[in-house]
Amino acid sequence: MRKYETIFILQPDLADDDVKTITGKAQDVIANLKGALLRLDDWGARKLAYPIQKFPRGRYFYLRFDGGADLVAELERRLRLDEKVLRYLTVNITNEPEKKVAERKPVAEVSETPETPESAETAAE
Repeated sequence: MRKYETIFILQPDLADDDVKTITGKAQDVIANLKGALLRLDDWGARKLAYPIQKFPRGRYFYLRFDGGADLVAELERRLRLDEKVLRYLTVNITNEPEKKVAERKPVAEVSETPETPESAETAAE
């Protein structure tokens, strides 16, 4: 099975019932086609780079799952048919290395004191 992630944008003014219906349909597609749902996150409403269907904002959702190509095709078909979905994008992340948040170092620890031209000259000597 391959790993995929889908980000889809919903209309920002939807009621919670509508949002639950759309996310429930996505979960049903994954379950019915023998996929494994790994994560479903609500990223909230954000300003769009340009208006889509006269909406300047959109509500973002992140969906991560394991499955096959038929699962992706069916999920995208269902998202395409729903008028409340503004945009969606599915990406195959099977070969991506797993990144853990705990392993990342803060920027202050990673970057040491910046090397000035003077210190570079003394190090070369």
